[in-house]
Amino acid sequence: MNSASRVGRLGLTMVVPLVIALAPLGGLQTERASASSVNGVVVAWGGDYGGVTDVPAGLSGATAISAGDNLSLALRNDGTVVAWGDNTVGATSVPAGLSGVTAVSAGGSFGLALKGDGTVVAWGSHFEGNTDVPAGLSNVIAISAGGGHSLALRRDGTVVEWGDESAVPAGLSGVTAISAGVAHSLALKSDGTVVSWGPNIHGESTVPAGLSGVIAISAGYSFSLALKSDGTVVAWGDGTGGKTSVPAGLSGVTAISAGDQHCLALKSDGTVVAWGDGTSGQTTIPAGLSGVTAIAGGGGFSMALVGSGASGSGFPWAIVGAGVVLLALLLVIGVPFFLRARRQKA
Repeated sequence: MNSASRVGRLGLTMVVPLVIALAPLGGLQTERASASSVNGVVVAWGGDYGGVTDVPAGLSGATAISAGDNLSLALRNDGTVVAWGDNTVGATSVPAGLSGVTAVSAGGSFGLALKGDGTVVAWGSHFEGNTDVPAGLSNVIAISAGGGHSLALRRDGTVVEWGDESAVPAGLSGVTAISAGVAHSLALKSDGTVVSWGPNIHGESTVPAGLSGVIAISAGYSFSLALKSDGTVVAWGDGTGGKTSVPAGLSGVTAISAGDQHCLALKSDGTVVAWGDGTSGQTTIPAGLSGVTAIAGGGGFSMALVGSGASGSGFPWAIVGAGVVLLALLLVIGVPFFLRARRQKA
């Protein structure tokens, strides 16, 4: 037996076990990667008005949630929308064929959906034109449904409003986020400051002096919330029921949501904190709730999204595993061939 054959057989003897050992990497990691798609589970608690907390059986793969007055919405990873709750005025009747959705927002008794092409779709209660999306509205990057009005944030940082409330402040620009309350509205600017407009009966539109460093906002019934870059929360407006009394020492917050009369905060460890009116159980966090990635406060109820629901999310370990196996196979074939060629040349 020539040396090339001996080396080739030696390489084959050493590499084949390596291939066998590494082959499961592809399948194992594929299962791990695809397992993320079974996340995106929705949890709801509080007052079950019209079935708002009756999450549809088997619902998974949710990537976003929104809670309205008596309406719940979930956006799935395939771009479709699931709605449940009171359908007296068509709030849960998602338009047939609606797809390509990237964001959802539940209002008083109506819903909004933002499509990937930057257009907006609305359905449900037609209270003072809140579902009359302005003709030609495009380049929208965010939406928010209020009690009887709707907001849209355009790519150029301007805000469009329609429905039953006051107009957007003249010259408002540089906006990065919006939130429609039951009657008032909030806008977050790129410099970390907040602008508010609409009714101000309880001071909900009076932004605290000097408020800055804000990274998220949420408008409730007659109060407002702001999340600062340091993970703390600021609240103002109607304090009935303690909704503007942020729990002492609350920190590490990554997201906020204002319901009608209560507040939710998502912490960096995936747990949820609630305060305000809890007469319907909306502030009683389900025991053991963790791994939360999104929250939504509604009219007497609360929602949480567990897991991202993003299909195929995470690092593509399956591809890496397959690459290792392929490399091993190339060694099996290539090493003997290379050595044989060198011997013949010599």
